[in-house]
Order: sequence, then structure tokens, then C-alpha cells
Amino acid sequence: MSESALSGEFVLEKPNFLGLPERSVSLEGARFVVVPLPYERTTSYMKGTRLGPQAILTASRQIELYDEETGLETWKAGIHTLSPIPVPRDPAAYFRTISETLEPLIRAGKFIVAFGGEHSVTEGPLSAVSRVHPKVSVLHVDAHADLRREYEGSVYSHACAARRMMEYAGKIVQVGVRSVSEDERELCNSKRVTTLLMHESRDAAKLTRRVLEELTETVYVSIDLDGLDPSVIPGVGTPQPGGLGWYDLLDLLRAVIREKNVVACDLVELCPLDGQVISEFAAAKLAYRVMGYVHAKGGRRNRGAKARS
Repeated sequence: MSESALSGEFVLEKPNFLGLPERSVSLEGARFVVVPLPYERTTSYMKGTRLGPQAILTASRQIELYDEETGLETWKAGIHTLSPIPVPRDPAAYFRTISETLEPLIRAGKFIVAFGGEHSVTEGPLSAVSRVHPKVSVLHVDAHADLRREYEGSVYSHACAARRMMEYAGKIVQVGVRSVSEDERELCNSKRVTTLLMHESRDAAKLTRRVLEELTETVYVSIDLDGLDPSVIPGVGTPQPGGLGWYDLLDLLRAVIREKNVVACDLVELCPLDGQVISEFAAAKLAYRVMGYVHAKGGRRNRGAKARS
């Protein structure tokens, strides 16, 4: 890892996801495209989310290429890792650059997997998806509602991530939520946001059915890793007690990917902890498992060529 003299921003080296050799992961032949987004500008508790993408990529080298659940070697479908997109001072410019970079890939049918960075980075890939798939909805996994209009003087705060999603998606379905501010309540379970509070949604099977009912046909998945119980992933920027278990989340994601047209996802808010690697390893395995579910489904791919320009 290195520090850039440009703007004083953090810049990632470029290891490929799973440690795959460069010759085996051409962009043209890849089904999946991994996008590191080492952005951290508004963290309000634990610092270090800018280190998350690098940590996930490094940990991914320890993952078995054979997926014991799907029975597949998903990497053979092609997983290309993009070089990190440089982070300018202006967040709007950064998210716009992400969007412009990813839109042609989405139109070409690539499945995007973005690694944050703080949750505000979702705006970049989601805005690109929305131009290709105007009726996209979002499955939002998070401990927090993230529906503030602005936080600490910024509309681009990680605490406003879901509010920003509303600019690009017609419906947002939130799961794992166990922290809501007073001013966010008016949007929770409104016409465009379904918020399934964790303490009311502990039956995983019922939760999955409700999520499937609420989502549209085309779905973007945004996973703030604090949506999981901290016993699974302790290294996050704003931890909360409770949360989804590992297998509960996998069951939900498997069902959504099977029943809907999931076209992209992100995993955000990893904050590596000194002396521990379980958080980044779990995040890397989760990313590979999502790819595995998409690969196992086969057939119905991201229908970029048919989407509205």
C-alpha cells in the first residue's frame, strides 16, 4: 500500500481478486469486474475504511477457488480487477468518474462488484446501473438506515448513503437495520423505502419472502458490512450489536439472486483491525459467494444490450 502525493489521498496497489494471474483475467472475457473504491472522507467513528478494498483483495488470495456450496470454480467465468479510480477532492466528481467508468461495462453485461471505502461510494456504481436499468431497486443491508438528508455538513456523508440511493432507484428495501435517528423515521417504511428493522425481522424465512415481495425485477445489492453481526465481521467503521448471521445473509442473497435479475453489488465500510484478518477474509468470501450464486444461476445475465440508452 502506498500514499499518493496527489491530493494527499490514499491509493491502492492493484492485486487481482483471488490472486489470479493477469493473463487469466482479461476485461473482455470476464463475467465479473471487481472495482476497488478506497474512498474515506466522512467517517464519524472508526477511521480506516479507505484501507478496506486493499485488505479484501489481499485476504481473497487465501480463498479456495472451488466453492464448496455451489460446487463451482466461479473464477473460470472470468473475474477482472480494475485499477483503483483516483480520488479527487470533490466527492461529486469522484462518484461521477466511477459512474462513467462502469456504465459501458454494465451495458456490456459485466457484473460489477465494488469494494469500499465508506458507504457513500455506492452512488457511483448505482448511478451507472440506473442509466442502464431505469427500474432498478436496491437491497440495502446495513445496521443503519442512512436516510439523513445531510450529516455533519455534507449530503455525501456515509450517513446519507440510502438517501442518495433514492436519486437513482425507485425502491429501497433495508434489512439488518438496528439504528435509526428521529429525523429518518419519516422515510422508513414510506412509499419508496421499506425498512425491515432487525428486532422485528429475526425469522429469516419470513424476511426473505418479504424482501422478494418488495423488490422490483432488477436489483442492485449494497452491503454495508455492519449489517452482519459483529461476531462475523467485527472490523467495520460504525459497529452495532446484533445483526444478520452469516447463513441468514447467504440464504437471503441466494434467494434474491435466484428470483431477481441482480446486476451489481457493493461491499462497503470494512475497517481492518490490527492483529485480526477475519473481517476482510469474511468480506472476500462473501464477495466470491455472491459471484458464485450469479454464476450458478447462469442463463439470464445482465441484459445491458436490451436496456434503454
